[in-house]
Amino acid sequence: MDVFLAFHQTYQPVLGSILLSALVAGLPLYVLFVMLAILRLPAWICALAALLTAAVLGLLVWGMPFGVTLGATTEGMAFGLWPISWIVLNAIVFHNLTVASGDFDVIKRSLTRLTTDRRLQTLLIAFSFGALLEGIAGFGAPVAITASILASLGFEPVTAAVLALLANTAPVAFGSIGIPVVTLGGLVGPILHKDVTQTTLALSAMVGRQLPVFSIIIPAYLIVVLAGWRKMREILPAVLVTGISFAIVQFLVSNFVGPQLTDIIAALVSMGCLAVLLRFWRPKSVWLFAGETAAAPAGPRRVMGASGPARRADLPGQAAAATGRAGEVTDSPAHIARAYGMYVVLVVVILIGQMGNLPFWSGHPVNDPKTALHTPANVTADLNCGAPGPFKLCPQPWFGPDPAKDRQAFKFPVWNFFWPGTYDTNAKGAPVSNVFQEKPIVTKETAYQNPFKWDFLAAAGSLVLYADIVAFLLMLLMGRRLNFFAVYARTVRQLALPILTIAFILAIAYVMNYSGMTSSLAIAFSKTGFIFPFVAAFLGWLGVFLTGSDTSSNTLFGPLQAQTAQQLGNVSPILTAGTNSSGGVMGKMISPQNLSVGAAGVNKVGAEGDIFRRVIRYSLILTAGVGVLAMIEAYVIPSIVPTP
Repeated sequence: MDVFLAFHQTYQPVLGSILLSALVAGLPLYVLFVMLAILRLPAWICALAALLTAAVLGLLVWGMPFGVTLGATTEGMAFGLWPISWIVLNAIVFHNLTVASGDFDVIKRSLTRLTTDRRLQTLLIAFSFGALLEGIAGFGAPVAITASILASLGFEPVTAAVLALLANTAPVAFGSIGIPVVTLGGLVGPILHKDVTQTTLALSAMVGRQLPVFSIIIPAYLIVVLAGWRKMREILPAVLVTGISFAIVQFLVSNFVGPQLTDIIAALVSMGCLAVLLRFWRPKSVWLFAGETAAAPAGPRRVMGASGPARRADLPGQAAAATGRAGEVTDSPAHIARAYGMYVVLVVVILIGQMGNLPFWSGHPVNDPKTALHTPANVTADLNCGAPGPFKLCPQPWFGPDPAKDRQAFKFPVWNFFWPGTYDTNAKGAPVSNVFQEKPIVTKETAYQNPFKWDFLAAAGSLVLYADIVAFLLMLLMGRRLNFFAVYARTVRQLALPILTIAFILAIAYVMNYSGMTSSLAIAFSKTGFIFPFVAAFLGWLGVFLTGSDTSSNTLFGPLQAQTAQQLGNVSPILTAGTNSSGGVMGKMISPQNLSVGAAGVNKVGAEGDIFRRVIRYSLILTAGVGVLAMIEAYVIPSIVPTP
């Protein structure tokens, strides 16, 4: 390797001061904040400006060569497209298929018919159904849809938006088929020099040992906000069943399966448990709004952006209100079962694709070739043939050379290679990273390893695509009339700018990580010492406030959290990185993007300030709760923190 091409990171480039260097390293984040929160410019423009700021700082201040800067930028954008945007795209295609087929409207009607009590409707729609939407689509869809449904049922519009925003907290870390945790694992794994898959599973378990506490609290909190403590106590059985059932499944799936299905399964179980409870128990009195009667509660009303015919796609960011009274259409039990069955299809298909990661088949220890389920029965191993690392049951790719002999050549179904511009070749022709980390980030000079993984068949987005196809075929067999390619094309057009924004946000993170800017920030934050786990929650909160996305927050601050913990030495990087995601979800209710989505969904554009004032205190209280829990886990019960 030509040592003159190597880039050795430096962490105090500004006058030899770590404080000044950290302040300058934060400039891309300041740019993002000002343009998003103050100037209110489109997100993709804000992200592009922040990316250009990071690239200029990396080149001129941190001294990163132009080739490495270009390589880091393009690799970050590629990671934003695969696997992140690939998951988002296919998850929202699934949602749009259910809307185009009419199944989504069937589910909405089934939820509103279960009860006329406004408190129970809040639990069903804002919390449980919102969590299901978060698990499948995310990115604003749950707030837009649930707020609009509540408003169409007669809830005061601003209150409907507040409830939808408050409910959209506990499920967010596992939203969009687990993409916030998947993204975090992909960024933190190289920092810890651990396998990305195992790091992701450890982070999933960590977040799953924090958020279930709040999954129990949030349903009660929702009803207190809506009707007060006394009215909440009147439906305490429903509150506990909703929250505890969700929390238990959230813990089990995140710890023993992975992040992809956590929200979906937990939400379905929560809705099912509450529905069963309502067959045997009812509150002593039905709580309605002032002016309503038990015999004739306010009927659904149309709100801005409401979908017209049931067959029109209900895209995230649009309101999803019923256009008439719930009683005008009667759905048979078989029809309702078929509608919910589409979500069961999604769960089953993903579980089959992830079976090699499940405890019963993954081996003892995990991925041990002697005890794991063998190919071809192990679908996960089949789809990962030739991947370096965990799937040793199928070491050779279907197509392409042996990865041990030629790392860079194209392979299928998994191509794991060093990105152009970020590596050089040694005397043997093997790829070697062009970037080296230095003390105090590492104990000795260490190559920064961050290869790009293109898992064509095994990526979570690919598994969701298979579920899309299976669900579509079943819809056709049931006599539904819809065009798969038309729905897919419409979703691509809908997501064009969000996908571009995601690519730019990931590029910012990669440039800051490769240049050493993130490390400069980490060293500075390590000076907070003992209280850093508490600070970690508010860093995640800040990231989601800035970007509106837990995925983006994990991208911006996840590596920083891990590196800061490494600097401290007495706190687990898995804990602090996981706390970034857990704390971040509490900032979603106050992010400008989500405030706008909530206001638009209930035809109250311009009321964002009113909504913000009503939710900000809830956001701060819940984030502080995450911080306190992180402190307890760090210093009182550190054994609860998993290791990759």
